[in-house]
Amino acid sequence: MIKKIFIAIGYLLVGILLYVLFFFLIAKFPVNNDAVEVQPQDSITVFIQTNGVHTDIVFPIKNSIKDWSGVLDARKTKSRRNDFNFVAIGWGDKGFYLDIQEWKDLDAVTAFKAVFGLSSTLMHVTFQKQMKLGGDCVAIQVSAQEYQQMVTFAEKRFKTDAKDNYILVPNASYGNNDSFYEAKGAYSLFYTCNTWTNNVLKAAHLKAALYTLHAQGIFQHYKNE
Repeated sequence: MIKKIFIAIGYLLVGILLYVLFFFLIAKFPVNNDAVEVQPQDSITVFIQTNGVHTDIVFPIKNSIKDWSGVLDARKTKSRRNDFNFVAIGWGDKGFYLDIQEWKDLDAVTAFKAVFGLSSTLMHVTFQKQMKLGGDCVAIQVSAQEYQQMVTFAEKRFKTDAKDNYILVPNASYGNNDSFYEAKGAYSLFYTCNTWTNNVLKAAHLKAALYTLHAQGIFQHYKNE
């Protein structure tokens, strides 16, 4: 019996090691490195930002292709403002978003549901007046076609009601300028918020990781931007 326990523990440790190697190594492989650079006068600027764990794609609030203010109303936030210039959009696990403010808040039930894709997901929307470039925020120049592809990919993750409106989660926010909306899809051990952000880039054939679960997996391919 003891021998079987040690064997089981051994398999578990090997599994964890393989997962960690997969987690870090596969993200180093880039895709779309040959993407054509768009000239500034013909481009739309979007951003990728991170808090170190989670990533968002940041879109201009309004342009000729998409008016996000028509479906994501900043006046539904605590700020009640409607003069923001950008909207950051991220996708993730509902339990993590609403219940885990810091890693110390993480409990076994929330972690179990997230790892095995058993809980719902949300879109986190943050309205911003200005963008500040740095190690946690990079700008990308994209064509109108690439921008449309990014928008289309992001739109498909929002759940909608019978009138095709995005479904706002009431009384849920981190601050005065953000809100949450119900989302489609399941977060899991193999598909995280950062996997989704990376896939937004891949949908537009932009530079991205072959596959990633973590924020650095994306940012390492834009470190020279």
